[in-house]
Amino acid sequence: MQNNHSTHNHGDKTHKHHGSHDHLAHHKMMIKDFKKRFYISLLITIPILILSPLIQEWLGFRIDFYGSSYILFLLASFLFFYGGWPFLSGLFKEIKDKSPGMMTLIAMAITVAYVYSSAVVFGLEGMLFFWELATLIDIMLLGHWIEMKSIVSASNALEKLAELMPDEAHLIKGADIVDISVNELSEGDVVLIKPGEKIPGDGIIVKGQSYIDESMLTGESIPVEKKEGNKLIGGSINGSGSFEMQIENTGDDSYLSKVINLVREAQESKSKTQLLADKAAFWLTMIALTVGFSTLVAWLFAGESLTFAIERMATVMVITCPHALGLAIPLVVARSTSLSAKNGLLIKNRTAFENSRKISIVLFDKTGTLTEGKFGVSSVKSSAASYTEKDIIKLASALEKKSEHPIARGILEEAQKLNISIPDVLDFEAIKGKGVQGFVDGENVKVVSPGYLKENKMEIPEHVKDEQLTVVFVLKNDDIIGTISLSDKIRKDSYEAIQKLKELGIKCWMLTGDNSQIAQKVHDELRLDGYFAEVLPHEKLEKVKELQSRNEYVAMTGDGVNDAPALAQADVGIAIGSGTDVAAETADIILVESNPKDVTSLILFGRATYKKMIQNLVWATGYNLFAIPLAAGVFYKWGIIISPAVGAILMSLSTVIVAINAKLLKVD
Repeated sequence: MQNNHSTHNHGDKTHKHHGSHDHLAHHKMMIKDFKKRFYISLLITIPILILSPLIQEWLGFRIDFYGSSYILFLLASFLFFYGGWPFLSGLFKEIKDKSPGMMTLIAMAITVAYVYSSAVVFGLEGMLFFWELATLIDIMLLGHWIEMKSIVSASNALEKLAELMPDEAHLIKGADIVDISVNELSEGDVVLIKPGEKIPGDGIIVKGQSYIDESMLTGESIPVEKKEGNKLIGGSINGSGSFEMQIENTGDDSYLSKVINLVREAQESKSKTQLLADKAAFWLTMIALTVGFSTLVAWLFAGESLTFAIERMATVMVITCPHALGLAIPLVVARSTSLSAKNGLLIKNRTAFENSRKISIVLFDKTGTLTEGKFGVSSVKSSAASYTEKDIIKLASALEKKSEHPIARGILEEAQKLNISIPDVLDFEAIKGKGVQGFVDGENVKVVSPGYLKENKMEIPEHVKDEQLTVVFVLKNDDIIGTISLSDKIRKDSYEAIQKLKELGIKCWMLTGDNSQIAQKVHDELRLDGYFAEVLPHEKLEKVKELQSRNEYVAMTGDGVNDAPALAQADVGIAIGSGTDVAAETADIILVESNPKDVTSLILFGRATYKKMIQNLVWATGYNLFAIPLAAGVFYKWGIIISPAVGAILMSLSTVIVAINAKLLKVD
C-alpha cells in the first residue's frame, strides 16, 4: 500500500509539473506570436504610410496612381485582421467578462479607423485613417510582446526552484547500489549520499555523518553538522562526508515542494494588481463609446447629413484613440528600466516598482544581504604572553587544514590574509563533536569548542563568556593560549543603507534563519528597528503577511531560496544580485551590485518614476477634456469645429509630449 501511495503522489506531482510546464510553454508561444505579428505588421505599415494622403501632405511628397487607394485598402485589411486579431479577440473576452478596458479601447479605435476609412475608399466623403490603424496596431503589439516576456520571466522562478532537486539518487538494495530517478523514490527507501551531492528528498540519516549546506533553504549561514537520527531537507547540499539516509517525504509532500507552492500562491495573488493605465483605458472607453455614438445620433437628429454625422463620430474616436495612453506607461517604464540598469537596479515587475514609493518597512534577510555570507575570523585574542595573535592563527591553521569543518575554512582564509606559512601536523585526530587535535613542532595542539572545556571542567575565559559569536579555543599541552571568534561579517554598505532608509522615515527589520544571539549582535550594530531570528521560509512569509495585516507596505530583500516565498509575498520583492537564480527570478527588482544602499536609490527612483507616469497619464487623457467636445461639434454654431485631420494632429501631439516627458526622467 505504501508504494502505491507514493506512486500516486508522484503521479500528482508529475501532473502538476506538466501543468506548470504547459502553462509556461503557452506563454512562450504567445511571445513568439506577438513578436511575429509585430514584425509582419511593421513591414506592412511602411507601404501604408507611404500611400496615405495625410502622411504625404505632412512630409511634402506625392504618390498617386490608379488603384492606389484599393491597394491601401487591401494592405490595411490584412493588417486589421492579422495584426489586430489579439485585440479584436480581447474585445470579445472583456465584453464577456463585463470588464471593458485597454483591449476594448484598442479594438474599438482600430475598428472605427478601418470601417470609416474603407467607406471613404468606396465613395464616402472623408479622410483615410489607415495610417492611424497601422501605427496603433504596431505600438500595441510591441507593448503586449514586452508584457508577455515579463510574465514568462516571473514563471521561471518556479522552474529554478524545481532545479534544486537532483535528477538521480543512489538507492541501496541489499548489498547493491542502484541509480534511479528521484521521481521513483518512495517513503522508506534508503539512499547513499556522496560528497558534494544534493539531497534527493526529505529524510533522516541512518548511517554516517557530514556537514550539510542548507543556507539556500533555511538561511543558516554556515553548514550544519548532521549525524545519525538528524533530519535532512531535500535540495540541500552535502559536504565532504558520505552517509546513508532514509526517505521520509518526496514529491508534493517535500519541504521544497511546499516552498514552490508558497511562491506560486504569492505570485498569483500579486498578478491581480490593476495598472493605472487599465483604469484610464476603462473610463476612456466609456467616454469614447458614449460621446461617439451620441455625436452620431445627435447630428442625425439635428438634420445633418449621414456623411457629416459619421465624420464627427470618427473624429471623436480618433481623438480618443489611445496612442498616447498606450505609450504613457511603457515609455516611462522603458526609460526607468534603462536608467535603473545603469545604476545597479534591474526592474522585473513594473507594478511593484511603481508602488515602491509606498514602502513603509524594509525586511532584510541577514545572510548574504546585510552580511557577506561568509564565515570569517572577526577577532583573535591571546591568553598567554608568549604568543601573539598571529601565532594563535598559525597553530590553529596547522590543524584546520586537515579538517572539513566550515570554521576551518574561515581560519585558513585568515592565515592566507596574514601570509602565514602553515606548519605540518602529525597524528591529526578529530575529537568527535568537540574539535581537532594533533602535534605541531612536537607539541600537542588542540582547537576545541566551549563544549570541550565544559566536558573537561576547564574554565572558560572571562572575556568570551558573553560572546555572541562562534568561539573556538586553541590549547597547547592542555593550556588555553588563545581564542578565535568567527562570524558572518556585516557588509560595509549596510550601515549607510540603514541610516538613509531611516532618514526617509522607513523602518528597517531583519529576518534570519540564524540563532537569536547572532541576530541580536547584527541588530545592535546596525541599529535596526527589530528582527526575527530562527525563522524558516514559510515563517518568513507569515512575518511578511503579519506586517501587511498591520497596514505596513512591505519590501523584502533577500538572496536565497529560503527568501523566495517572502520575496513573492512582499509588496516589493528585492533580490541581491550575487544570490541564487531562484531569488532573482522570484523578486520584483534585482540589485545587481549586491549593495544594500541601492534599496534607498530604488525607493527614490520609484517615487520619481511614478510621478512621471501620473504626468503622462494626465497628458495622454487630459487633452480629451477640451478636444472631444470640439470634435463632437459642440461649438459648431459658432464656427468652431475640429476636422479629423486636426484631431489626428492633436492625438499625435499628445504622443510627442508623453515621449518627451518620459525622456526627462532621471536618477537623482
